[in-house]
Amino acid sequence: MATGVRKKRKASVDSRLCVACGCCVKVCPLGAIYVADGMWAQVNLEKCVGCGKCAKKCPASVIEIREVG
Repeated sequence: MATGVRKKRKASVDSRLCVACGCCVKVCPLGAIYVADGMWAQVNLEKCVGCGKCAKKCPASVIEIREVG
């Protein structure tokens, strides 16, 4: 039975495989993703709304949108 309540979605980055290209940073409309220390992308979960633009743009396919909470 559907209750009409949607679960929150957030981006998640596999930092072991991220190539730190910055493509995700450029497409995030809320500035919720950034490259930390030039090493890998990280997500500010407070800003992320789970739109999926970063995951679609990632050339290494290391970003997933997951349900949280």
